[in-house]
Amino acid sequence: MADELSQSQDIQAVERLRQARDRIKTEIAKIIIGQDVVIDQLLISILSNGHVLLIGVPGLAKTLLVSTLARILDLKFSRIQFTPDLMPSDITGTEIIEEDKSSGKRSFKFVKGPVFANIVLADEINRTPPKTQAALLQAMQEHEVTAAGETYRLVEPFFVLATQNPIEQEGTYPLPEAQLDRFMFNILIDYPSEAEEQRIVKATTAVQQAELSHVLSGDDIVKLQVLVRRVPVSDHVIDYAVRLARATRPAESGAPDYVRNWVSWGAGPRASQYLILGAKTRAVLAGRFTPSVEDVRFIAKPVLRHRIVTSFNAEADGVGASEIVDRLLEFVKEK
Repeated sequence: MADELSQSQDIQAVERLRQARDRIKTEIAKIIIGQDVVIDQLLISILSNGHVLLIGVPGLAKTLLVSTLARILDLKFSRIQFTPDLMPSDITGTEIIEEDKSSGKRSFKFVKGPVFANIVLADEINRTPPKTQAALLQAMQEHEVTAAGETYRLVEPFFVLATQNPIEQEGTYPLPEAQLDRFMFNILIDYPSEAEEQRIVKATTAVQQAELSHVLSGDDIVKLQVLVRRVPVSDHVIDYAVRLARATRPAESGAPDYVRNWVSWGAGPRASQYLILGAKTRAVLAGRFTPSVEDVRFIAKPVLRHRIVTSFNAEADGVGASEIVDRLLEFVKEK
């Protein structure tokens, strides 16, 4: 009886989430024009409790998209502009000496940094040295901050959305592969179409400001993250996700020749985990109770492209990780 009640509640929760997704996209459309796939991928990552790396040239509304999403979800939003002189304490927080006016006694007080928010936008994360990058990446992994021997838990839900500019690479500190692996998705934001750009110009040069409504709260998101974990997955979907991830590894016996030629290191087991978790979330957002192979294929590129380390041969041939994933999606067939 208890199992039937739980199942009934899950079905109702899935339907509510599907309706919430439609409302979220409607609210975002008041501010952001186009970028439907990017918005879907962001929603999937948030409900999967995963972090995102956003790649795009300046002026494509990356910051506006993230801040708009935070307002709609009624989450605390924080933005950190990464610069070469940024210190770890500028992110995590610092201790200050505080004096009690009545007694004159002095004591240390920890002042929390901008990482203590629900959604943290790390702008141009590759513009700061590795020591400062590591301060944020530790918070991403552990959901906590350690300062002066004390450990402080971060508020849940907690997401990091980091941006990188793909053009200006001079004076940057690229994230190592082990740190890139902590991001669930690598999302590319492209230029809008001509029609979309005309609508953007018309909307952003007018006086009227759109009013946004809250759709979900932080507590709602935490509950939905638990719901996603309970979604059942068939063995053949898991089999497909694992075979797709393993096909990126040049040392794998079944890897195609172009992977052996163009790839130095392939995706690790975390890629397989994120392929399934993301597929679960996409299915639930669409009102379905179990994911399909098509859900895995939809998120394959953002999951895999930053986990494939290309070789000099790939660079010489002008081949990038996205092209390799495209070919693997044709190579790995559903059984």
